[in-house]
Amino acid sequence: MKQTNIISILNQKGGVGKTTTAINLAAYLTKDKKRILIVDADPQGNATSGLGINRSKLKLTLADLIAGPVPKAKSAIVKTKITNLDVLPCDERLASAEVELASQKDREFALKKALEEASGYDYILIDCPPSLGLLTVNSLVASDLVLIPVQAEYYALEGLSQLLQVMQKVRKGLNPDLELLGVVLTMFDKRTSLAQQVYNEVERHFADKLLDVVIPRNIRLAEAPSFGRPISEHDKWSKGARAYKKLAKEVRRICEQG
Repeated sequence: MKQTNIISILNQKGGVGKTTTAINLAAYLTKDKKRILIVDADPQGNATSGLGINRSKLKLTLADLIAGPVPKAKSAIVKTKITNLDVLPCDERLASAEVELASQKDREFALKKALEEASGYDYILIDCPPSLGLLTVNSLVASDLVLIPVQAEYYALEGLSQLLQVMQKVRKGLNPDLELLGVVLTMFDKRTSLAQQVYNEVERHFADKLLDVVIPRNIRLAEAPSFGRPISEHDKWSKGARAYKKLAKEVRRICEQG
């Protein structure tokens, strides 16, 4: 049975390129003949709609798996237009499902249990909500690795110590195998001195966990979700596309080195 790498893409700050990273990293991993599942664990459902899926027409979603009677992930998984890329979608009901989950036994393990029979994938990427609540804890319990996108702006590191503390608590009590895959800088504008200052600060805090590739601020990258497709399909020659292609290679290398 092949090893599935389960990666939470997480930052409790919103607007840092988390969903953009999930979608585009997934799309480029499929280029290497890898089978990918994106789990949309953010009640905003941006990963679902960003892959061209109409949320209003969904019959089953992640909410049904973690708080309802539907036990099998396969029943809710939807194929996308991208070969080898599937999504476990969500809609606004996931927010109320999180509240219901709070009263359940073994509530931190609901997502892990739901994903147990989502077999045959090389990578499962979990697009986490911008918070450190129960959905995020579920994602961390289900994951092997965490990828943290950090926007190249003032206060970039604000809240990251809290995030790392939550990771440490999950590792201590719920998932001892959880590791930090790395930190990736997003929305990087090399023309500004601020971007370079932020890079230096993140490098000082995370050392070798800061990934080599930086994701640039890029118009084509920003507009791709409105067309319901990743940057590889929208404009594969753009700076954003080239950066995510490099990120996919770097993530693969780290995962394969173990």
